[in-house]
Amino acid sequence: MNSVVVIGGGPGGYVAAIRAAQLGANVTLIEKKHIGGTCLNVGCIPTKALLHPAEIALSAREGASCGVHTTIDAINWDEVLAFKNSIIGKLTGGVASLLKASGVKVIKGEAKFIKPKAVEVTLEDDSHQIVEADRFIIATGSVPVMPPIEGLRESRFVVDSTGLLSMELLPKTMVIIGGGVIGIEFAAALAAFGCKVTIVEALDTLAPTLDREISAMLAKQLEKQGVELMLSHKVVSISDGESEAAVKVDNNGEVKTVSAEKVLCAVGRRSYIDNLNAEAVGIRCERSKILVNEYLETNIPGVYAIGDCVGQIMLAHTASAQGEVAAENAMGEKKCYKPNCVPSCIYSLPETAAVGITEQQAKEQKIDYRVGKFPLSANGRALIANGGEGMIKVIIGNELDELLGVHILGAHATELIAEAALAISMEATVLEITETIHSHPTVAEAIREAVLDADSKAIHIPNKKKKG
Repeated sequence: MNSVVVIGGGPGGYVAAIRAAQLGANVTLIEKKHIGGTCLNVGCIPTKALLHPAEIALSAREGASCGVHTTIDAINWDEVLAFKNSIIGKLTGGVASLLKASGVKVIKGEAKFIKPKAVEVTLEDDSHQIVEADRFIIATGSVPVMPPIEGLRESRFVVDSTGLLSMELLPKTMVIIGGGVIGIEFAAALAAFGCKVTIVEALDTLAPTLDREISAMLAKQLEKQGVELMLSHKVVSISDGESEAAVKVDNNGEVKTVSAEKVLCAVGRRSYIDNLNAEAVGIRCERSKILVNEYLETNIPGVYAIGDCVGQIMLAHTASAQGEVAAENAMGEKKCYKPNCVPSCIYSLPETAAVGITEQQAKEQKIDYRVGKFPLSANGRALIANGGEGMIKVIIGNELDELLGVHILGAHATELIAEAALAISMEATVLEITETIHSHPTVAEAIREAVLDADSKAIHIPNKKKKG
């Protein structure tokens, strides 16, 4: 029986461990902190567990528009955190049960390579254990980036995403450094709870990987919810006052100061291979990222790496998909990992989701394409859900008439994107999508309408005139 050691128990590691066990391996999973990793404990899940009560609060404020008149007596932060922790507990407990049911041995401790097929594990009681195996899968994840901003590390008012999720009190004011996914999600949640939020972003757009048109619409939604956006602003320094921090920002030489009770540093995450000793045993790395081939194997045969520590697409579902591929390859298969169709989601209010290429990328790659758009104000279900805020935008390749990209801002966007991902992965054409009957009333039928719009055939909006 092949022996497989997985280092890291996040969404990549525990999935790899379970899959390898299913294939008959004798599996050991080494995790230094909590089963479930960043995603279940201080990332995806707890963030969404904050956004759910935030969405309830936002809906309560907007209820009068549909005849439901409510008032919010208070936001009980302790109870919000308790709800979040209960969700984490259920999910991490569930993963632990799955590992046990699969026969995976779990060791709590930090692993360090001492040779390519052996690690020394520092256990919780500071004792050491040597673990050897035929195959290794590295899934050590990532950690928040702390940029070299004057006063950032010294300020007692600065938190990262992990620290924010355990704050004892809900702040009245907050500055968020970084307008990416993490910053946007926390801004949406905190604003709904009544916190005055300012996002400071060095670039001229939010979430730069988004389609520009969708990003601009998302910015307007955040401003509508009371979030102040300071785009093209760079944080110069942070200094502490008695009860709040003073954040100095620069916009092309114009310097101003924004004060807040808390400052969230959300400029991104970096691959975490600290203390792993990977390079010392010959595992090739580059800028703290483990290098892998299309089979997710390192330069050392039988040693694989997945998820954030390889620094490709840092998403939980990417790590899980890679975990399955690496486990199967560790057990003798030869399966390529193809990251050409990975959906991404921002749990803003309303949600944002995308898969495939943006219009900017189509232009850069000199692809012959056309665009279809459908405003959700013309969709019955979206109109009911949130007043029809948002849009669906599709990119169609003219050469093969296939779907190349889908970009959504609106109700249920993070659920809708699965249909788009499936369509793109199967190289679906315009005809195949438009001949698929979509349920009514759903937001999903707007995807079909957007595709129809690309050929001026949309039913529920006026069509643009065809060229020529």
